[in-house]
Amino acid sequence: MPLESRLQYSEETNSARQTGKPVVALESTVITHGLPYPNNVETAVLMEEAVRQGGAIPATIGIIRGKIIVGLSPEQMDHLGRQAGQDTVRKCSRRDLPLVLAQGGDGSTTVAGTMILAHLAGIELFATGGIGGVHRGHPFDVSADLSEMGRTPVTVVSSGAKSILDLPATREVLETQGVTVIGYGTDELPAFYARSSGLAVDQRLDKPQAIAALIRARRALGLNSATLVTVPVPEADALDGREAEQAIERATREAEEAGIHGPASTPWLLRRMVELTDGRSLRANIALLRNNSLVAAQIAAALANYSTTQLFNH
Repeated sequence: MPLESRLQYSEETNSARQTGKPVVALESTVITHGLPYPNNVETAVLMEEAVRQGGAIPATIGIIRGKIIVGLSPEQMDHLGRQAGQDTVRKCSRRDLPLVLAQGGDGSTTVAGTMILAHLAGIELFATGGIGGVHRGHPFDVSADLSEMGRTPVTVVSSGAKSILDLPATREVLETQGVTVIGYGTDELPAFYARSSGLAVDQRLDKPQAIAALIRARRALGLNSATLVTVPVPEADALDGREAEQAIERATREAEEAGIHGPASTPWLLRRMVELTDGRSLRANIALLRNNSLVAAQIAAALANYSTTQLFNH
């Protein structure tokens, strides 16, 4: 059975697809592996509200009992959210999707997993918090998010890579994968909790219409790589770069001492960051998730309204 036929759309999402309304995909690992309950479900709802505020329809993607749901219901999000921190929901990247479907299990989608399913569903815009990348001190531990960006043509709106990672190495891999990295209102790659990293983006663009023109140009060229739009965390909620780095270095050192590596490291480090910053990293995380959802919706709306005659005249 083709994977496309395994997609089940919410009534609202299906109606939007049929009528040409802008849609923004949202991941579900933020519900199961990113934040504790009930912050996880509350944040997922805030992200959907931000998408609506920006003029688009939200489609949170997840897997319930072996069925891919494009547009999780509130009850389905709560079902996944109550299992946060447990092993009952598989965190799904490319390699995991067939396992969960075959076994009829529950799954939450990572950046890579959401990209795959959003593309199959015909959804161009995808909002998330921070992408995965190269792990500090482990240069061969590279998130599948980066390779997925080299082969799946969607537009990912994030606040850069999670700053617990090796950002310079991550930036190099993005370049190798042929991913166009845009700074939305910034000349530097954001550093997730902090607004800048000192690393350059490929181009600064300040308006949704400019991003829409870029997306249309990528499509016209037939490129299979993603577009990464990086948005700084709102200034009022940002962490000081030095403070964030000190907390990250301590958390990373503690993870090394405890032997925490691989897929388990990112959720552990994010939880430890919340403790070390007295909750300020959690507030920054929630703020950037909401803001990225709003920006993605504005881009999706601009793309839906973009005239084909403007493609190479922008």
